[in-house]
Amino acid sequence: MTSAIIVQYVGFQVRPLVREYTFAVREVATDPLHYTLSIANEAFVSRRARYQDAPEICSQKLHRELDTHANHPPTTNFSVTDAELATYQDSHRPKGNRSFQKRLDD
Repeated sequence: MTSAIIVQYVGFQVRPLVREYTFAVREVATDPLHYTLSIANEAFVSRRARYQDAPEICSQKLHRELDTHANHPPTTNFSVTDAELATYQDSHRPKGNRSFQKRLDD
């Protein structure tokens, strides 16, 4: 990102096919711009996304878009893709427990 910005989660709305998450992005000394990111309702039903994770998933996507476009994306509406949901799930899977085994001496 080229300058300091503040990203604030505003809230969400449930639509017939998606949940829309709204964020306000403010650069220093400017009025905030509002961005809307959507996740298909089906992603929650099929457990590819959890309701409590959705704001973080959307925030991460918005930050990537801001980074890619020097804080000025060409649009204010984004959809979270299945690939992005899968990447998020993979990065947040519980790590396997390390089991300690008793060492057998020869």
